[in-house]
Amino acid sequence: MTRPRLLVVSMSLPVTAKRTGDESWSFTMSPGGLVSALLGLKEFETKWIGWPGVDVHDAVGKETLSIALAEKGCIPVFLEEVCDQYYNGYCNNILWPIFHYLGTPPEYQHYQEGDVVWCHDYHVMLLPQYLKEYNSKMKVGWFLHTPFPSSEMYKTLPSRSDLLHSVLTADLVGFHTYDFARHFVNACTSILGVEATSEGVVDQGKVTRVAVFPIGIEPERFINTSELTEVIQYMKQFKNDFGGRKLILGVDRLDMVKGIPQKYQAFEKFLEENEDWRGKVMLLQIAVPTRNGIGEYQKIKDQCHGLVGRINGRFGSISAVPIIHLDCAIDFNQLCALYAITDVLLVTSLRDGMNLVSSEFVACQNAEKGVLILSEFAGAGQSLGAGALLVNPWNLKEVSTAIGEALNMSPKEKERKHKINFQYVKTHSTQQWADDFMNKLNETTTNGELRNGNVPHKLPEDDVIQQYSKSNNRLLILGFYGTLTQPIKNQERRGDGMNLELHPQLKERLKALCSDPNTTVVVLSRSEKTVLDKNFGEYNMWLAAENGMFLRHTRAEWVTKIPEHMNLEWIDGVKHVFKYFTERTPGSYFETSETSVVWNYESADVEFGRAQARDMLQHLWAGPISNATVDVVRGGQSVEVHAVGVTKGSAMERILGDIVHHKSMTAPIDYVLCIGCFLGKDEDVYTFFEPELTKKAKSTPSSGSDSPKKVSSTILDLKGENFFSVAIGKTHTKARYLLDSSDDVVHLIHKLCEVNNA
Repeated sequence: MTRPRLLVVSMSLPVTAKRTGDESWSFTMSPGGLVSALLGLKEFETKWIGWPGVDVHDAVGKETLSIALAEKGCIPVFLEEVCDQYYNGYCNNILWPIFHYLGTPPEYQHYQEGDVVWCHDYHVMLLPQYLKEYNSKMKVGWFLHTPFPSSEMYKTLPSRSDLLHSVLTADLVGFHTYDFARHFVNACTSILGVEATSEGVVDQGKVTRVAVFPIGIEPERFINTSELTEVIQYMKQFKNDFGGRKLILGVDRLDMVKGIPQKYQAFEKFLEENEDWRGKVMLLQIAVPTRNGIGEYQKIKDQCHGLVGRINGRFGSISAVPIIHLDCAIDFNQLCALYAITDVLLVTSLRDGMNLVSSEFVACQNAEKGVLILSEFAGAGQSLGAGALLVNPWNLKEVSTAIGEALNMSPKEKERKHKINFQYVKTHSTQQWADDFMNKLNETTTNGELRNGNVPHKLPEDDVIQQYSKSNNRLLILGFYGTLTQPIKNQERRGDGMNLELHPQLKERLKALCSDPNTTVVVLSRSEKTVLDKNFGEYNMWLAAENGMFLRHTRAEWVTKIPEHMNLEWIDGVKHVFKYFTERTPGSYFETSETSVVWNYESADVEFGRAQARDMLQHLWAGPISNATVDVVRGGQSVEVHAVGVTKGSAMERILGDIVHHKSMTAPIDYVLCIGCFLGKDEDVYTFFEPELTKKAKSTPSSGSDSPKKVSSTILDLKGENFFSVAIGKTHTKARYLLDSSDDVVHLIHKLCEVNNA
């Protein structure tokens, strides 16, 4: 059985290339947790796409390097002059600091149908959108290997919305910890105004799954390496070189967020306060150079060197110094040997995505059972915290105390803590991490395909116009807000809510459409009677206010269509609750009609409004609606309470009956166009007109009569080709077709008017 293909996309390849001749290259393993983690993938035929770590400007060099890398399953992307500005400039000077809470400082096509594309890290946040635009069916996952900042910090990024929108086009978004995932979801809701669910984020009906996948290592690689003869020999050599002193080890990239200066200051404090440990303990810090092209890294390097010189000057001697600082990476076997003999691994990250050094240390600890001191700000704190001493790296006294506790810990306690962490590292391997992500991605895309199997198509304008011109008795059902008003994004808000005004280019066209004797136009809205009167009183049409509870032709009076025995005693109590929350939620407002009350927080802070809505629901169910026959509907940023059965679909029978009676209609309605920007509960108006449902006779009351009057099934002569249900601006809908905005509605009405004038 062939293995599934996986294309890994990241900023850099897992190997760094170095030119050794005109047509020859050498390679070294690239540093970093992502490389270590993905080396363990065995279930996939993996190809890695990224920058080779070197600029190649000649065609021969690019060809020979591409051939050499292909043997390693790698495909190079030659960035050339773009790399410095993009990688060192934007990625590492803008995105990286933001994601670590530091603030903002002053051609080849390899995709084949069925491939999975797994995008890694902040460098490629814009990639998911480009991939989906290329092929909407492509399975795309995105994983972040750094922390994701709180929404308040992320908001300072000028391109904040573009990056979020792009990431949300992925099918699955993964993070190391729940905190990072929560911050991402909060940023999406507060900045983009989208909805959050238990699954992730919903934007225009498209669900992006957000989940947590703590990354691991390939433990067997470290365990087996630690048992090699060469490594055991290194262990003996190092112990001899260290002269019997206890070893505190630090292994970090030389980054601002790794907290190396804080580590040195805490160790200095420990030596100050524990004179008996001087000369008996040493700190070996391996500081792997990274991002050398950025000035801030030279500053941190100079700071570390200065601290080491000062501390060694204070507490060192001719025979030994307390700190050994190495500005280099070391051989893998030597690293495993150091892990194996370490008494204390000291991780003082100020911010860290996961920190796999902690797991590598645990995997190599077979005999010594050393102690892990771990920053609570490292992602590993949520994974290995139970078997570690968690510290705040900014609290030097706390770190100093933890060093003392670790050095003096009993063998029994060290054994207990090591057992906890070793079990976690063994079971949460890189293979498990990759399997979990891929399984979730496949589950997400499969469920998405099932959900979106009936995704509506773009409205076929030519078909709409052609069927309109062929028909003799047309019915147009139009919503109001978002359908005939200005585009929602252009609406201005007033103190008590939305200023609902007709689209400026609509008036004359709508008047011309209503004047056609073969066309009946109905505006069906949840708005009050006065609102519809104000906007449509001059047109020859039908108005259905409060979702059809009140009906009139503009040349007649309003008629109440509220069903008998409908209990509305709950309204005053609900108004009281809504008033209470409106006063406490700046930017919110509520609107009352005779059959419903709506609280809207579109203009309020999204997160606060959502929290208030949850609290409001508890007040409602515990009070005014506890025994009432009502429906509570959560909109995008609203809460509506209305009597049971008050929906646009349920009102259509009564509306249709009145229209047939009023016009003494004998010819069947042979064309229905229903367009709206409706809440989910009101989309039953679409299904009401579905041809297979209208074959059955419907019982509808005529106006002015308490007894129902049977309407012949021949009144609706609808087939698939002469019924058009259209939703505006959303894909998760019961409608057959889509339009983007009310601008498209105006354009369509203009085209229909041209048919009447022809």
